[in-house]
Amino acid sequence: MSDLSDEVRRRIAEVFGDEVRTTGDERGDAGSSAEREDPDADRWLRENRPPHHGG
Repeated sequence: MSDLSDEVRRRIAEVFGDEVRTTGDERGDAGSSAEREDPDADRWLRENRPPHHGG
């Protein structure tokens, strides 16, 4: 954001606050240590897949 004008920075800060937060996927971390160590981390997704999505 260093190339933004002061007015744009002020508007962004007005809408989002002074610090623009990042999400987990933006930070590049792989989730909690328990999620990284679980070889079957997608089990819940597979068990709860709607029938019309196959499987």
